[in-house]
Parts: sequence; structure tokens; C-alpha cells
Amino acid sequence: MFKGSMPALITPFKDGAVDFDALKHLVEWHIKQGSHGLVPMGTTGESPTVSHDEHDAVVECVVKAVAGRVPVIAGAGSNYTVETVRLVEHAKAVGADAALIVTPYYNKPTQRGLIAHYLAAAEVGLPIFIYNIPGRSVIDMSPETMGELAKHPMIIGVKDSTADMARVSKQRELCGTDFCQMSAEDASALGFHAHGGVGCISVTANVAPKLSAEFQDAMTAGDYAKALEYQDKLMPLHEAIFTEPGLIGAKYGVSLLGKCTEEVRLPHVGLEQSTKDKIAAAMRGAGLIN
Repeated sequence: MFKGSMPALITPFKDGAVDFDALKHLVEWHIKQGSHGLVPMGTTGESPTVSHDEHDAVVECVVKAVAGRVPVIAGAGSNYTVETVRLVEHAKAVGADAALIVTPYYNKPTQRGLIAHYLAAAEVGLPIFIYNIPGRSVIDMSPETMGELAKHPMIIGVKDSTADMARVSKQRELCGTDFCQMSAEDASALGFHAHGGVGCISVTANVAPKLSAEFQDAMTAGDYAKALEYQDKLMPLHEAIFTEPGLIGAKYGVSLLGKCTEEVRLPHVGLEQSTKDKIAAAMRGAGLIN
């Protein structure tokens, strides 16, 4: 159920507010382009800068617009366990298929603290993906801790942002081969899949959903030669989008496609012109714009 290319959805803004019409259109476009699932209200969706009410409304809007056609993994991360549980409860109530929970940022809990945090969220009864992103949260969940959590039937997978290919194999050993490992790093998704991953929760897929889905389809079919062709085509776009924070680059790219504005919320600001030019050139190279 959870596999392939799953865009970490941007949240469109217009004049300071969430643009729900644009969001609904994005959902339809992604499904038509072949995206295998959608992930609203992750950090790419600017979850740190939306209110609790906006967060809930975006998740509900996406679930309703998808209408069961592809899986929805709702962002539900917080560094406060009580708030995390509330977000998971809301995701379950509105019909999301799973929740994505980031390791608690800033707090720097111990591995025992991580276990307690995720087990509390798992009691809600909605499937959970761990989001391990030590570069942002300043805490790294060890494969051993993940293996312990994987024993819980509601903790079913990981969005892995370590870019450590060997770790995928180690986590297969400790979590089991059914544990759903999704890459969070577009540039290394090819190697991640070869080590046992099943897909990517992708930033670039916001801009190139069809290419990203076909790239994942090629790997799922075991055609790594074809996948490498897609990798070569997408790599300049990955690099361009992440010249500055990826969510800003992705939103700008989507704005060039006419799907939403490039508006972001502070403390993020618009891109430097040189970065805009780089993204536009990469999109032309990938055949996304003229």
C-alpha cells in the first residue's frame, strides 16, 4: 500500500492564507500524474508555520480530495508527545491512512524517550511512520531502537533522511523485511531502493510528479538501467531545488507550472534570483517547462 513516489506536499498560500482551492487542484494533478500517495503537513508543507487549525484543515482537505484513490500519510510531528497524539487522533478521525511522526526536535530525548514517545502515539491505532531526520531534529534514532519499535503492529515504517545506504540493510535486519522503508532524500533514492527501500517521500515530486513516479516504477520492476536514466534526468532538478531550503525551491518550481504562488511564510523568504534561474533551467532540462 505504501510504496513508490509520495510527494511531501507543499502547502499553497495566497495573501497569507492557505489556498485550499490550489491545494485541491494539486491533489488532482498529482493523482493524474501517477503519484503513488500523498504526504500533507510535513516540514515541506511548512508545518512549523501553520496554526493547529490550519494543520488539521489541510490534512482533512487532502484526505477528502483524494477520496481513497491513493494512500495519505498525514504529518503529525511535534516535540511534545501530547500534541503528537492529538495530531494522530485527528488524522485517524478524518480518514488518513497513516501518520508521519518526526523524532522530537530540540528536546534531544534519549533512545528510551524516543521509544516512549512513539509507543504513546501508536496507542491511537493508526499506522505510524517514523521520520528520522537527525540533521534537523538533532537526534538520531538508532537501528536498534527502530527495531524495538517495529515490534508494535502500528509502527510500520520509516521515512529515512540519513542518506546512509548501509542503514537500510541494517534496519531490514532489525525491523524485518516487511517494515516499510521510504527514502526522504531524492538524490540518493536510487541506492536506497537497491538496499531494500520501497519508495521515496519526495520533495522533487512536487515539481516532477510523473517523472518521479516513473522513476520509482522502474525500480519496483527491477529495471535499474531505466531507473538510472531517470536519475540522470532528475539529478540537476534535485540539486537546483535544494540550493536553498527545498520547500522554497519546490514551491517556486510549482509556481512556474502555474499551480500556486511561490509565497512562503517567515522565517523563510523567497529565493535569490540566481536560484530561481537554476531551478528554471533544470526544469527545462527535464522537459517540464519550455
